[in-house]
Amino acid sequence: MALSSEMHTHVASDGLKLRYAVDDYSDPWRPPETLFLLHAAMGTSKRLYKWVPILSRRFRVVRPDMRGHGQTEIPRPDQISVARLAKDVAEIADALGCKQFHVAGSSAGAIVAMQVAMDYPDRVKTLGDFASTPGLKNTLIDAESWIAGIQKQGFLKFLESTIGDRLPKGADEGFKRWFIDEAAKTNPEMFYEFVRMMKACDLTDRLHEIRCPTLAVIPHPDPLGTREQYGVMKTKVRNCEYVEYDGLPHNITDSVPERCAEELKRFLLKHCPA
Repeated sequence: MALSSEMHTHVASDGLKLRYAVDDYSDPWRPPETLFLLHAAMGTSKRLYKWVPILSRRFRVVRPDMRGHGQTEIPRPDQISVARLAKDVAEIADALGCKQFHVAGSSAGAIVAMQVAMDYPDRVKTLGDFASTPGLKNTLIDAESWIAGIQKQGFLKFLESTIGDRLPKGADEGFKRWFIDEAAKTNPEMFYEFVRMMKACDLTDRLHEIRCPTLAVIPHPDPLGTREQYGVMKTKVRNCEYVEYDGLPHNITDSVPERCAEELKRFLLKHCPA
């Protein structure tokens, strides 16, 4: 039976209330293949809405609001880490009765997806990495500059002044406004903790632990990361399909969502045919 995209609640093992959407229009007589889609920092499950029609006919699509984002509760500083975010995915999968699943993420969400694949290798069937290096430690992102900019200008003005790093010229103005307004709802104090955590993260030395087929889709040129920084995915992940999207800035999952979703669908069907 198909599930609606209303938000569901799961209480994590540390007591935090997690919220997530489920969309499933797959054939009801087949056991569902479950796909987790993890949004970027300053995002929510809403940001992946254009992916749902493309993927949910074949997969049960689960879109969590990560800790501190969207409708999920804001964690204490001791309740947020990349490993804890990965554990949230595994716990929601448990709640859904899902032993194995696919996971894909955008930007910071892709870092979490990598951690899921490393920490739960027997459960993750495929991994999708969109616009992310294995952590932000070695990227061009200056977390303290971001924090200072938000503190000085406020979230809204900061996002307006840096939108060119995220979306391409010519992006629909209505979408751009929606993107900025939604991102500006992020709790600033939580975001400071979140971006510092991601900036300290470097999973490069663990990439060899990823055993599942992996898709890495990389924007180029990206003002937030170099081709060399992204390239470690294809050199250190043993079964990695590496794709570059030329002429697009960082947020490819928002600027060309249908293209990204079709790319992921192609990859998934290659590795789990009907």
